[in-house]
Amino acid sequence: MKISVCIATYRRADRLAALLEDLVGQQTAPDEVIVVDNDAAESARPVIAQRLEAGAPFTLRYDVQPQRNIALTRNKTVALASGDWLAFIDDDERAPPTWLRQLIDFAVQQAADGVLAPVVPVVPEQAPAWIRKGKFYDFPRMASGTIVPLNRMRFGNVLLRGEPLRREPGPFDPKYGLMAGEDGDLLVRMAGNGAKIVWCDEAIVHEPVEQARLSLRWLLQRALGGGQEFARKTLAGRYGRVTPLGRAQLFARALTQLLLALGLAACSYPFGRHLAAHWLTRASANFGKLSVLWDWRYEEYA
Repeated sequence: MKISVCIATYRRADRLAALLEDLVGQQTAPDEVIVVDNDAAESARPVIAQRLEAGAPFTLRYDVQPQRNIALTRNKTVALASGDWLAFIDDDERAPPTWLRQLIDFAVQQAADGVLAPVVPVVPEQAPAWIRKGKFYDFPRMASGTIVPLNRMRFGNVLLRGEPLRREPGPFDPKYGLMAGEDGDLLVRMAGNGAKIVWCDEAIVHEPVEQARLSLRWLLQRALGGGQEFARKTLAGRYGRVTPLGRAQLFARALTQLLLALGLAACSYPFGRHLAAHWLTRASANFGKLSVLWDWRYEEYA
């Protein structure tokens, strides 16, 4: 089988260079690596040139998507990829030598159309104590072989069979291009069309948390965007048919949980800033759900 690794990048030259070095060291080398730069200034081009000069056990392809849009950028990686399987990894992640082999072996073992795996955050030692204690960057993990629930579909570390992926329109929807959520939307559509997407808890990649993300503001913004994404997909029927009553219940529940989370944030602050921050992020997520009522869009990538 032919394996393509797809990377969408934006102004992370040092981290992209480190990731490419990781891919050179894979026990199972990909046949090709596709890098699409979402920076019109082509800031990743010198990294690619340096990697080509140093050599690699795979074909390395580079292109530019000048319009700021993560969905269009990912779409170009898919258009350029010729693999039977496409692995997607973010430009700020690190891949251990066993990463790609574990994904491929597990996909074959499970007869799966897609495999999702953990992205383990690496919080710097100089991060504030409340951030290290709160585990805000962790995502839920599951037992290997579990069918991934629709509301936990996300990219960052994923392997997809090319045939069902390429059947999807886009395949990533450009309307999510500045908001994020294009990854979960695609995976939910694929699952709805019969794709088997399973979890592999062993094929870990690591994500060093950037300094710019070590703040309450960033955590609240991420939670808000996640709340908006969940509400929009719920209302669009991505998680199942929604009745008028179900729509009303969604917003009533979000309002109740918003008020409750704000109260718990105030009450928990004396016991630790990390506890208050936890409940504030819950409040922000529920505010994000409510904001869909007036069609406000938080554009993370703007």
